Amino acid sequence: MKLKITKGKINVRPSVAKPHPGFFYEVGEDRFRKLVFEHYESIKTSDISFLFPVFDDDDFAEAQKHAADFLIEISGGGEYFTQTRGEHQMVGRHAPFRIDESSRRVWLKLYIPLLEALEQEGINEEYIKSFWNYLDIFSMWVVNTEEKRDTFKKI
Repeated sequence: MKLKITKGKINVRPSVAKPHPGFFYEVGEDRFRKLVFEHYESIKTSDISFLFPVFDDDDFAEAQKHAADFLIEISGGGEYFTQTRGEHQMVGRHAPFRIDESSRRVWLKLYIPLLEALEQEGINEEYIKSFWNYLDIFSMWVVNTEEKRDTFKKI
């Protein structure tokens, strides 16, 4: 299975399709939560850990739960996110954080081995790809900071 990261640009929000509901139903809610929690655990030691409350266990656990609730709801599961947090408004919720394209790419790359593991567990490859395609495209929506550029040029 090849999971490709599409190049994103700041303030570009392409249309995005929700994951195939078969993904949620094959994975199941418990395994889905485990997927998101494992993703967050990998964030702790990544180059984007500064974007997350990694030094506050309670805040980190709450962020994990919110992410799982959102992705479960988007994938056809219960409306946990809407019931506890209200409307999605993910662009606004991410606005306080300086998210550039490189950070987005790291965030996505951390999902790849976790989704490959699901394929090894027997989850339908097309369902996994539909979830990946959602993550890939929707993550572009929260990019809100230009990439840092080197100020020194080679002469």
